[in-house]
Amino acid sequence: MNDEDQQDLPARAAESAHPPTGALSAERLAAKALEAKLLGGERKLRRREVAAGAGLSLLSARKLWRALGFPNFGDEDVAFTERDQAALSTVVDLVRSGVLTEEAAISVTRAIGQMTDRMVVWQIEALVEDMVHEQGVTDAVARKRLVNEMPALLDALEHMLLYSWRRQLNAGIQRLAVRAEAGLQASEEGREGDEDDAPLPLARAVGFADLVSYTSLSRRMNEKTLARLVQRFENKCAEIISVGGGRLVKTVGDEVLYIAETPAAGAEISLALSRAFTEDEILPEARVAMVWGRILSRLGDIYGPTVNLAARLTTLADPGTVLIDSMTASALDHDERFVLVPQPAENVRGFGEIHPVLLARGEGRGLVVD
Repeated sequence: MNDEDQQDLPARAAESAHPPTGALSAERLAAKALEAKLLGGERKLRRREVAAGAGLSLLSARKLWRALGFPNFGDEDVAFTERDQAALSTVVDLVRSGVLTEEAAISVTRAIGQMTDRMVVWQIEALVEDMVHEQGVTDAVARKRLVNEMPALLDALEHMLLYSWRRQLNAGIQRLAVRAEAGLQASEEGREGDEDDAPLPLARAVGFADLVSYTSLSRRMNEKTLARLVQRFENKCAEIISVGGGRLVKTVGDEVLYIAETPAAGAEISLALSRAFTEDEILPEARVAMVWGRILSRLGDIYGPTVNLAARLTTLADPGTVLIDSMTASALDHDERFVLVPQPAENVRGFGEIHPVLLARGEGRGLVVD
């Protein structure tokens, strides 16, 4: 929606100067029909009308629109529909009823805007790539065709989005309300003592997996080959982390950041990732590191010294291995599923001297991804 809105203003100006003809007219008609279905009708309202209809000042409305990632519109731009007004009213009602503070409402709205923006771009690119591969057309032709083919996909995509959101929200609530006994015990062993008194609220296993030689490989690959490599990497990481009960926090190029509820879960995920890339015929090996400690979770990301230490350990790990620190090793010390091999001390920027420990498979098969 963000990309469409941003492109729509110059597009409307161009149309008024040069009326579309022929095939372009058909494309624009298809795009307008799709827009009406997505936005719930024709754009008939200006920004002040929408704000007033929701009982908001324009300044407050603009804060919410910015949080959603909308572009700036002028007072005379007819850019909104009645559905936009209804959505704005929904957020306003949550604040006025005391369910959310204004700050919380903006933060939740920003989460929705950023996540759906990334999701939409990802979905469009996946569909275009599939059309290029299956239909043998160019990227430009596939993007034009997608406008006509998208209406048949809307209901299914919307249904899956709502279904996934409900499942993910339930999983998050269950993690809050029904913490496993192992997780509670592990939390008490966090780096900063008692959970109520700790400066950072959450005890989690934090891991990084970093592809080896990604930069040099990317220089030798064409665009399509590189895209397939990145997609294979992300898919494999997401699958393993999910099966292990963890959460993929984010992917940055050749690196993934993930968390798990307990040291043992983090260790299983880390070993599975390392093994998967060692055995993969296409992807290079990965350096993996995992640290158990306390974190701050904000804006869908995680922060704190634990995250920084895990990142530093990743750079020290040899390809195809998993490194942890000595305190994480102490939390896994009596678990026969893991073998712990102390390594020479290292001086790490920001942490001084640390004692890395090589994590290896002990008893059991580890994570099984079928």
